[in-house]
Amino acid sequence: MTRKFDHFAFLSRSREDPDVFPLKVRRSEFREIYKPYSQEEAADQAERCLDCGNPYCEWKCPVHNYIPNWLKLAGEGRILEAAELCHETNSLPEVCGRICPQDRLCEQACTLETGFGAVTIGAIERYIVDEAFKQGWRPDLSHVRTRPWSVGIVGAGPAGLACADVLTRNGVSVTVYDRYPEIGGLLSFGIPDFKLELSVMRRRREVLEGAGVHFRLNCEIGTDIQAHELEHMHDALFFGIGTYQPVEASLPGMEKGGIVPALEFLIGQTNHMYQLDIPGFPHINLAGEHVMVLGGGDTAMDCVRTAIRQKAASVQCVYRRNRENMPGSPREVSHAMKEGVKFEFNAQPLSLIHQNRKLTGLEIAKTRLVASNTGRARPELIEGSEQVLPATALIFAFGYRPSPPSWLETIGIATDESGLVRMDDHLPGQTSNPAIFAAGDMVRGSDLVVTAIADAREAAQSIIQYLEVKEPQLRRA
Repeated sequence: MTRKFDHFAFLSRSREDPDVFPLKVRRSEFREIYKPYSQEEAADQAERCLDCGNPYCEWKCPVHNYIPNWLKLAGEGRILEAAELCHETNSLPEVCGRICPQDRLCEQACTLETGFGAVTIGAIERYIVDEAFKQGWRPDLSHVRTRPWSVGIVGAGPAGLACADVLTRNGVSVTVYDRYPEIGGLLSFGIPDFKLELSVMRRRREVLEGAGVHFRLNCEIGTDIQAHELEHMHDALFFGIGTYQPVEASLPGMEKGGIVPALEFLIGQTNHMYQLDIPGFPHINLAGEHVMVLGGGDTAMDCVRTAIRQKAASVQCVYRRNRENMPGSPREVSHAMKEGVKFEFNAQPLSLIHQNRKLTGLEIAKTRLVASNTGRARPELIEGSEQVLPATALIFAFGYRPSPPSWLETIGIATDESGLVRMDDHLPGQTSNPAIFAAGDMVRGSDLVVTAIADAREAAQSIIQYLEVKEPQLRRA
């Protein structure tokens, strides 16, 4: 039964985010911190939407979700219709509802943001899709015409899954290859469960497999299957293998130890929690340690909040600019502070301090921000402000650089001097090898999940266009 949508609800109802679990629970458990909305709560918050004539939220969203439309459906209780509309523009709406930085995207652009408080778009998106799955929603593919084409997708991260979703909905046979035992890439292994539980990705796998997507996991290209062999197995290929090379730092004393690699730390925690068999990622337990994390992005926040849950003796984040200039989500910084992380803003690391080859501290100097010709204020050291902060474990979380595998070149995929895949000018997502397409971080550099999804969906349409032109020459036509 639907209810009438109240278009003036924003005047009488304030923004109400979903409840969070008590702080004591959040600090000790690896599970999502937000409780789900009830049906009534979701409808009440959805009704706050003004249904703007020119919805800025849609334009700010990289996949251009039909946000006011599915908010209205949610407000009326028409959840299955709302979920169908969510999937028209987004292949992983339940993921984006959880981890997108809505405070920097759609919600920041909401007309109500100034004065009334933005509509809780992300939380409602999560509610819509989760509730629809509970009610049995699955994509309706009864109208899809089967095409005689086969596409191989390398990488089961957000880009690969988005490409697979669009191709499958267009009748193309898809096989996804990934080296890990679970789908999701860094969604599953690099993002902790307190933001995105692994069960979310396992459910998405069931949905995709039910739609006809084939997964070959624990399969590494270049080892289990050679890249040139893969070319002959499919009519076209798509690559979405991300960026995994951490941005390196160089500080005096690093050679003496005490460094914890951010990616290994995060993947090792998931590996341990779910008893997965991922070689090279042991569990790094920081219980009782004085943990120092360098960096101001979302990876840094994932690391500090994971260390808190491992019961580190203290956790501190050092960032060389101020809080307003941090590149990560302000919401994640706020969660970290509430959970007990201390922040040292305007601080530049200088060197690691050891005693008997055991890390004991980090020397820093305070900074001030000065104008620069790049448009972003740059940090400048304040002379005489040096001090030592206690630390027994140090995590560098400066992001990731392109890490193209050597076999890319053997199949004609060109990269630029930084390692990013070069795009052909003809079709969006097309590489220098016309039968191979790519999207996500390996093309853009480290970016948001939602931009990887947007680019991959566009690349999938390019693949279809390419195959339609090449159809007479297909090996399996």
